[in-house]
Amino acid sequence: MSLPTPDPAFHWSVEPWGHALRCRPLESIAQHLFTTRQLPLRADPLTWTQAAASLGSTPDQVIRVKQVHGHSVRVLVGEGTTTRDCMWDYSGDSENLWRPVIEEAPKADAIVSNQAGLVLAVQVADCVPILLADKNSGAAGAVHAGWRGTKEGIVDDVVDVMSHEFGTVPQDLIVAIGPSIGACCYEVGEEVFEAFRTSRAIDRHFAQWFSRTDTGSLRLDLWAATRDQLEFSGVPRNQIHAANLCTQTHSDIFDSFRAAGKNAGRMAAMIRVRS
Repeated sequence: MSLPTPDPAFHWSVEPWGHALRCRPLESIAQHLFTTRQLPLRADPLTWTQAAASLGSTPDQVIRVKQVHGHSVRVLVGEGTTTRDCMWDYSGDSENLWRPVIEEAPKADAIVSNQAGLVLAVQVADCVPILLADKNSGAAGAVHAGWRGTKEGIVDDVVDVMSHEFGTVPQDLIVAIGPSIGACCYEVGEEVFEAFRTSRAIDRHFAQWFSRTDTGSLRLDLWAATRDQLEFSGVPRNQIHAANLCTQTHSDIFDSFRAAGKNAGRMAAMIRVRS
């Protein structure tokens, strides 16, 4: 199999089930990986055992959520011998109230924790998978960001929640942006531009994330949007690393909804909280 060349900050690793992508700067802080379509997570749930094993873990340590293209953040706070499990529905005002998680499969699009040993995971098939870790405390997060989550500023919310719950300083975060649909392929409708224009979470610079094709169609650069939002939140730009691999362009390697439609599989972005 011929693998595409990622940004130099990333490298391919060979796993028992196939190839995984890892980010070198993040690797020094937390075990993590981005899977490929070689691991059929959607077709065979038992493959989560294999994915967890690649991080030296077991399926019972893997924490997931029901992803709904929103910006709620699930938080698992290690407090001595107990874990507080709550949800943040961040509103951007002074009433950043959390609520306990009571659903078996809570609806959220990001997970953060400081509980050592937990593996945080999100699934994607063109949307942006983001993994991040605090190099001082070891707290970590996994984020699923499509255009709707990006429009709502989900990465800003994750940084805010980690700062509140774990005392994370944004300058201490290392971030890896995994394979997703690139601006080369991601055509969107005019309603998407309008949704960004009217969002409470987006500043006036949002227009630079959009471009026009020769035929006048709109394209959206989610990688640039994610980088800019993280930098605006205080994360140094040289600590934000993007694989720069488009899932639709390389649909032989990655699962892509744009390429395969409803038959598309799902890939995972997974990070293990440091001991």
